[in-house]
Amino acid sequence: CMGRPGEAVVDPECRVYGFEGLRVIDASIMPLDCQANTNLTSIMIGEKMADNLRRSI
Repeated sequence: CMGRPGEAVVDPECRVYGFEGLRVIDASIMPLDCQANTNLTSIMIGEKMADNLRRSI
């Protein structure tokens, strides 16, 4: 899930701690159970991270 080093697998930019160039962008990074449809939430995560990646290139 997403959070601080030692407590999570990925940072807020979905980068996996300890692995350069590896990101996880799916429902598995959500720190809490989602009360909404997880499909829609996963799409939102993907769209947000795609925007962030485009800006960083």
